[in-house]
Amino acid sequence: MAKKKGMAREYVWLQCTECGDLNYRTEVNTKGGMPEKMKAGLRKYSPRLRKHTMHKVKRK
Repeated sequence: MAKKKGMAREYVWLQCTECGDLNYRTEVNTKGGMPEKMKAGLRKYSPRLRKHTMHKVKRK
């Protein structure tokens, strides 16, 4: 039997720090705290600016 995986996970948005767009939506584990890499931000592609920029976690 498969485990229920939705219990300790939460959806968050990744917001571009330069243009402010919410470009990506991802699932993070909330049970053990958010990883340090996610807190610091991720370098992701911004379609509006057409380059890689820093994206921070935003909860809705």
